Amino acid sequence: MYNCDKATLLISVPKQLAPEGPAMPVITCIDDLKAIHKRKTPKMFFDYCESGSWTEQTFRENTSDFDKIRLRQRVAVDMTNRTTATTMIGREVTMPVALAPVGMTGMQTADGEIKAARAAEKFGVPYTLSTMSICSIEDVARATKAPFWFQLYVMRDEEFVDSIIERARNAGCDALVLTLDLQILGQRHKDLKNDLSAPPRLSLKNVIDIGLPTRWEWALGMLGTPRRTFRNIVGHAKGVGNLGSLMSWTNEQFDPQLDWGKIARIKEKWGGKLILKGILDAEDAKLAAAAGADAIIVSNHGGRQLDGALSSIRVLPSIVAAVGDQTEVWLDSGIRSGQDILKAMAMGAKGTMIGRAYIYGLGAMGQKGVTKALEILHKEMDVSMALCGKKDLSKVDRDILLVPKGFEGDWQ
Repeated sequence: MYNCDKATLLISVPKQLAPEGPAMPVITCIDDLKAIHKRKTPKMFFDYCESGSWTEQTFRENTSDFDKIRLRQRVAVDMTNRTTATTMIGREVTMPVALAPVGMTGMQTADGEIKAARAAEKFGVPYTLSTMSICSIEDVARATKAPFWFQLYVMRDEEFVDSIIERARNAGCDALVLTLDLQILGQRHKDLKNDLSAPPRLSLKNVIDIGLPTRWEWALGMLGTPRRTFRNIVGHAKGVGNLGSLMSWTNEQFDPQLDWGKIARIKEKWGGKLILKGILDAEDAKLAAAAGADAIIVSNHGGRQLDGALSSIRVLPSIVAAVGDQTEVWLDSGIRSGQDILKAMAMGAKGTMIGRAYIYGLGAMGQKGVTKALEILHKEMDVSMALCGKKDLSKVDRDILLVPKGFEGDWQ
């Protein structure tokens, strides 16, 4: 029997894994990892990753809008000695990518945050831990050597906010990523229909799903770890000692009063590098730069908040133009290939963040899957950059793109 936090979840699992099936297919792109992830991970957690709010229009357009931008091929250019290396807020990176904060990563596979952080560390890109992670700040710090970033959701409980900032500082986190677009939670239909929780609630539907042979590896992994709930919160927030109190606390705690004054207080409390995530408007970008952000992330939360908002890649140029060199501008939401990264950089971004692209790999193959996702993205970006006639990422600009008229729009 599988016992999660005093019988929150009980399922029967076989004593042995199923016999080996067909040989692992050749993995050549992020979609290959996504297909494996879907087979191996319980539906509620795959759907949590693969969903947007309301009609999911913005979720879809985050990726489809990248497809509208074409690359300009150039030939007879020396393509040797290429480099994709750069820096993000002064940190040297193998490529302009950071792993974005993703809630409940540790429910995609056992100890998911630790596995993702280790893969990022070995590859030479930053990892960002979510407030709503399964593994705690301290869990990840003990399992890694390179400093990681911590993403903060601002809660009503100011004492908890101050405490978790201090914990991140004590763990050696070298940047705080403050998410601005989750003051009120957007509705994601799939999560409601799946009765999403961590760990899964006991129900016939969930038991049947987790009991499928393709889920056995996931179930046994969860059986072998003590990390099955939100360890940044349970035992740290006042009055939160179990799953029931956690859910009640979380539903009440996202702070709808978050404003630039509170951002200034958090910046002062943190005292280190501050990254503001969730900027989708040029006026907000100017305010973020004026607030002293070391970087701003053009993001619509992966299409999970305001459905009907523009895709991140569409609004990126206007935000770059608005802030100039006052702060670094990065792009998040919609990246599924190395070409998407290249296009974002050519449109003016100084870095990118990936979420689903690495979560697919994590759910498919654990730490090796995250590494595979990063390898795929790097190769696609490197080869495409070369075929566009560039050998140094710092030389990539809009000249390599063919952008359709009206793409950035004249929105009224």
